[in-house]
Amino acid sequence: MPASIRKLVTFVEETRREMDRPIDPPTRRAAAIAVIANPFAGRYVEDLAPLMEIGEELGALLTQRAVEALGIDGPDAESYGKAAAVGENGELEHAAAILHPRMGTPVRKVLGKGAALIPSAKKRCALGGVIDVPLGHKDAAYVRSHFDAMEVRVPDAPRADEILVAIVVTDSGRPLPRVGGLTKAEIKGEDGLR
Repeated sequence: MPASIRKLVTFVEETRREMDRPIDPPTRRAAAIAVIANPFAGRYVEDLAPLMEIGEELGALLTQRAVEALGIDGPDAESYGKAAAVGENGELEHAAAILHPRMGTPVRKVLGKGAALIPSAKKRCALGGVIDVPLGHKDAAYVRSHFDAMEVRVPDAPRADEILVAIVVTDSGRPLPRVGGLTKAEIKGEDGLR
């Protein structure tokens, strides 16, 4: 079942100064969001496979849009995250079906790698609800400089019978990181942790 997309939204956040210090190069995060019809809104359905297929479709589409918004090649992305918010007639399992079983493979294909788990969040919310998309380094979960989140919101979504789906990709970690841990230069990228 292809996604019935009502709206696509893409935006980039670029931080050039933090604590009155210049950030050079700036840290950048891109969010690509799809607002889709929830085919199971208002009713219990045992087999959520159609939502899993939608997750696969949106994984590729949204990741490509985020990478293009940053103006980088997929393998140059450093961190990623995903989230879904269902409208009031949906259930959290609808968001989980989109995010988990099949979304990761197309995301990693666009990015050229991605050994680490893709951080995720899901929630139910009303129109204009905010969801924080958690972020982590795509190849090594222990890189603390990339523990972050990006807030996303679409003013007229999700409607009661919709799902808001977001992918965030970055070309960097947080501005001015200094809490230690594994550095980018030390990444092996083999086990998703280091």
